This record gives sequence, C-alpha cells and structure tokens, in this order.
Amino acid sequence: MNLCAVVLAAGEGRRLRPLTALRPKPLCPVNNVPLLDLTLGRLAEVGLAGPDQVAVNACHLADQIVAHVGTRAHLSVEPPPALGTAGGVANLRDWIAGRAVIACNADGYLSPAAAALPALLADWDGDRPRVLVVPDAERGDFGTPRRTLRFAGASLTAWQDVAGLKPEPCELSLELWRPAEAVGRLGLVRFGGTFFDCGTPGDYLAANLHASGGRSVVGAGATVAGTLTRSVVWPGATVAAGERLVDAVRATGPGGVPLTVYADGRVRQ
Repeated sequence: MNLCAVVLAAGEGRRLRPLTALRPKPLCPVNNVPLLDLTLGRLAEVGLAGPDQVAVNACHLADQIVAHVGTRAHLSVEPPPALGTAGGVANLRDWIAGRAVIACNADGYLSPAAAALPALLADWDGDRPRVLVVPDAERGDFGTPRRTLRFAGASLTAWQDVAGLKPEPCELSLELWRPAEAVGRLGLVRFGGTFFDCGTPGDYLAANLHASGGRSVVGAGATVAGTLTRSVVWPGATVAAGERLVDAVRATGPGGVPLTVYADGRVRQ
C-alpha cells in the first residue's frame, strides 16, 4: 500500500489552558513521554517513520514543535489561525503526492498502542474513509440511530478524498466523514483498548495515571518535598515541603511561579 501519515499538532489546546500556554498540547508529557512522541511511536510500529513518510503540522507555539521534531518528520508550519484537521492535511497535498493518509491527532493516548493502527489498516478496501472509534454513549460522534461511538484520534483516507480537500480552515469530520457517513461510505473501526484525547485536565491526568499504572508521575529535574496523590509533576517543577497535591498537575508558570491545574479544571497560581 502506498501510504503516508500526517500528525496533526497545530491546535491551541484551549481546554487544557493554562498548561498549553507553556507548551503545545502535543508536547505535554504522559508518563514522562511527550504525546507527540507516543504518536510517532505508533506510526513507526506500522512502518511509517522519517520525513519521507511522516509529516507533522504546527501552528500554536510552532517553534517548540519544530525544535522537538527536528529531522524525524517533514514539518508543515501554518501561520495563525490553524487550518484545522482537513485544512492541515490539504496543505500537505504536494508532499502526500497520491498516497493514502493516516491522520493522527497528536494529543491522543491509546493503549495498547501497538494495536491501534493495525486495526485501522486491516483489510482496508483502499477506498472508503475509515475512523478509529471507541464506545462512548455520553460523547459519541458516530453510530445510528444513537451516537454511541467516539472518534479515537486516527483516520485513514484514500488519495482521491485527500485531493478534494482545500487548504483553508476546515475539519475532516465536516468535510469528509459526515458526508461519507450519510451515504454509507464511512468505515468505523472499533478499538478495543483505552483512549483519552487529553483535551481536558481530567482526561490528561487520567492518561498519565493509566500509563503509569496509577502512580503519580514526576518529571526529570522536578523537586518533590511534599506529597502526591494521583498527580503529575512536570519536568523542573517543584512541590514544596508541606504541600499535598491530589488529582493535580504541577508545572512552572511564568516567572518561575508554581502553577497547579486540577482534574476538575480549577487553577491555582
């Protein structure tokens, strides 16, 4: 199969602010590994690696994405505002050059990681767009007559559909998946593992705890003199003596001031 991959890493991560004011969401660590690296690792498992086969787009805090990716992938830097998922893929049309595309949201956490993309690729007919989904009756995107399946961060699209996308702000869900679903052309591939989109503090913390086996996660160079319960401490951050963090993420904010974001969205600086 003539195949390439686009890792979508351009978004602002608004629901994860103020953490995403410090670093783009794809570089937020899960069990001390940036989400973007987890995504690149899943692609490598199916033989896609390097700038000829993998592209990464960037917009929000793009300089951090560019520096982190280096030569590991082709880079597509978009001036603000970001082009969205469909626009970002369309902007890479000359690089894609006739190939089918796996598009991965860089903020997705999937476990077991090695099972996700093989499921998406298995027995594909080379024509119908496919999306990876997980059961979710509360936040479902797909399913009839009731939406009980949620998008799980990866899709597969043939070149003929990619060629019809425009490099302007738009989303794959509106430009491609909904029209395909309406005519029975969309393939829904169920992933039997665990998925978090890491879009909210609660989901981001849950992904960390799932990856760590439930233990609090402490980044390189962090100093923890207090106590942690179901929490994440970013690299270089400090938890002072007498502090107790519960269901929280600790980072270092502007001016070196400790920043705490709780699973329920509360922020303390």
